[in-house]
Amino acid sequence: MNKKQRKVLIRIIITALLLVILHIAYDLFEELPGPVWALIYLVPYLIIGYDILKKSFKGILNRQVFDENFLMSVATIGAFAIALYEGSGEYSEAVMVMLLYQIGELFQSYAVGKSRKNISDLMDIRPDYANIEENGELKQVSPDEVPVGSIIVVRPGEKIPLDGCIVEGDSSLNTSALTGESRPREVLKGDEVISGCINMTGVIKIKTEKEFGESTVSKILELVENSSSQKSSSENFITKFAKYYTPVVCICALTLALLPPVVLMIIGRDAMWSSWVYRALTFLVISCPCALVISIPLSFFAGIGGASREGILVKGSNYLEALSKTGIVAFDKTGTMTMGIFEVSAIHHGTMEHCSLLDYAAHAECFSSHPISRSIQKAWLDGLVWKIDPETGAALPVKSNESSGEERHIVRERVSSVKELPGGGISAIVDDKKLLLGNARLMSENGISYKECEDDHGTVVHMAVDGSYVGHLVISDVIKPGSAAAIASLKTCGVRRNIMLTGDAKNVADEVAANIGIDEVHAELLPEDKVKYVEELLAEKHGKELLAFVGDGINDAPVLSRADIGIAMGALGSDAAIEAADIVLMDDDPGKIAKAIRISRKCMRIVYENIWFAIGIKFICLILGALGFANMWLAIFADTGVMVLAVLNSIRALFVKRL
Repeated sequence: MNKKQRKVLIRIIITALLLVILHIAYDLFEELPGPVWALIYLVPYLIIGYDILKKSFKGILNRQVFDENFLMSVATIGAFAIALYEGSGEYSEAVMVMLLYQIGELFQSYAVGKSRKNISDLMDIRPDYANIEENGELKQVSPDEVPVGSIIVVRPGEKIPLDGCIVEGDSSLNTSALTGESRPREVLKGDEVISGCINMTGVIKIKTEKEFGESTVSKILELVENSSSQKSSSENFITKFAKYYTPVVCICALTLALLPPVVLMIIGRDAMWSSWVYRALTFLVISCPCALVISIPLSFFAGIGGASREGILVKGSNYLEALSKTGIVAFDKTGTMTMGIFEVSAIHHGTMEHCSLLDYAAHAECFSSHPISRSIQKAWLDGLVWKIDPETGAALPVKSNESSGEERHIVRERVSSVKELPGGGISAIVDDKKLLLGNARLMSENGISYKECEDDHGTVVHMAVDGSYVGHLVISDVIKPGSAAAIASLKTCGVRRNIMLTGDAKNVADEVAANIGIDEVHAELLPEDKVKYVEELLAEKHGKELLAFVGDGINDAPVLSRADIGIAMGALGSDAAIEAADIVLMDDDPGKIAKAIRISRKCMRIVYENIWFAIGIKFICLILGALGFANMWLAIFADTGVMVLAVLNSIRALFVKRL
C-alpha cells in the first residue's frame, strides 16, 4: 500500500468512527435543530469526500464535467439537501455513500496497483550497471556508456547488461524473465548471450555487439511500455461509450427529477418533489461507468502482462484481441519450425571411406563461416559414431551425442589455395590433393560424373578429389523438438489451416511438414512470393477469422507486416523481423503460439464478462432506481461494488501459467 492509499485508509477509519459517535449522539441530542446536525455531519462528509468535491470542481472549470466525481458530488450534496429540506435527519446517508465509494476506490486502486507491480516485477530486467575492467579492477558504469566491442565482466547474481558473445568463462543463465523458461541455460565460450538474463554460477567476460539502446532488454522494455498505446476495438468502444453515456444519463436523471412532478402538478396531485429528486440522485450514482472504464483496459493490461511472464511479448491490446480470432496460421520453416542448425545426417561414399571423406571435407571448409560449412566441421570435430546402412550403403550417425572417443582437431596447415565458388561451392588443396565441394552444377561444370543422391531430405554436398568423384554428404536442418506438438496444439485451439511458406527446396519442406503435421506446403518461394501467397490466404478467410504469419528471418519482415498478425521468433530472430511483428516469442518455441492464442481468448472472455456484467447490473438497478425501488445503498453497490468485482475479475487475466 502506497502513501496515498494509506492516507485514504486513515480518512476512512476516522469517518467511520465519527459516524458511530454521531449515531449515538443523535439519539441523545435529537432535539437539536436540523441545520445544526447538517453542519455537524458536514465534518465527516468533508473528511471523506473533499478530494472528490475538489476533482469535480476542477472538472467543471476544465469543461470536463461528466465523470464519476461530478456524479458522486451531485448525488451526495443532493442527499444532504433533501434530508435538510424534509427535516428527516438522514444526513448519515450522504456520508455513508461517500464513505462506501471511497472504500471501493481504495480497494480498486490497491488491486490495480498490485497487478501493475506484479507485471513490473516480472519485467524487472533492466540492468543498473555494467562492469568494465580497468587496471585490474572492476568499474561500474551505466550500460548506456559502453561502446560496441567492449569487454564487460558479469559476476554470479548479476544481470547481463548488453547483448554480446562470451570470450572467457562458462556459466548457467536464468532466462525466465525473458522467455518464461525456468530451466537454466548453460553457456560456454563463443556462445551468444542476450541482455536481461541473470548470471547464476561462473564469472564470464562478454564482448558487446550492440549498444544498450539496441539490445534485447531495451527492445523488450520498449515493447511492454508502449503496448498500452495500441488500443483494442473493445477499449475504443468503451471510451466512446463513456463519452456519450454519462451526459445521456445526466439528462435522464434531470428528466426524472423534473418531468414526473410537473406532470403530477398538472393533473392536480402532490408533486412529491423530494421523492423524485432522490430517485434522480440515486439514478446518477448508479449510472457511473467506472466498472467499464477501469476494468476493460485493466483486463488487457493483465493479459499482456501474463503473456510477458511466459516469454510472449504483445505490442498492444489490439493485437491481443486480434490473436483471439486466429483461424489460419502460416509458418516459415528455417529457424521457425526447425532449429536453423544444420547437421550432417548421412555420408554417401563412393571411392573414399566415409571417415576420410569427412576429414577432407571438414578441412576444405575450415575457412568458411557458412552454416553448412560449420556443420561439416562440427561433424568431424565431434567424432560421431557412424553406422553403415545395409540397404543404401550410406554412413549414418548413430546418436548425435555419442563419440568415438577420438580427439580431433582442424589442422589448417594441411589446407591451401581455398577459393569460394559463387553459386557452386568451394575448392581447396588438402594434403596436396585438389578438392571440389559443392552442388551438382559445380560437378557438371568441372566435367565430373557424380551420383544423384537417393536421400533427398536435405542439402547435398558433392565432393571430388583430383577430378574423381568420391561421394557426397547430406546436410539436414534439425526440426525443433516442440514443432509437432505445436501444430497439434494449434489444431486443438481451433485453428482451421496450418500452412508452411518457405524458400527451401520442395522435397525438404515436404519432409519437415510431414514430420510435424502441417498439411499444406508452398516451397522455393522468394520473399515477394510469400507476400503473394499470404494475400491469397487473406482472400480465403472465413467470416471474422484472421491470419497469423510466424517467421524469424529478415526476409520475413514484408510478410510479417502484410499478415493480420505477425509473430516473430525473438531470441534468434532478426531485428527486422522483430520490428515488423506484432507479437514476439522470446524463446523461439513454436508451442507458445497456441499458448498466446489461449491467453488472448481468456483475456477476451474476461473483457466480455465484465462488459455484460457491468451493463446488466447497472441496467437493472437504473430501472429499480427510476421506479423508486432502489436507494443510495443499492446505488453504491451498482457503482462501486460492480467496479470492484469487475476489477477482481480482470486480474484473472494475469494468471496464464496453466493455459
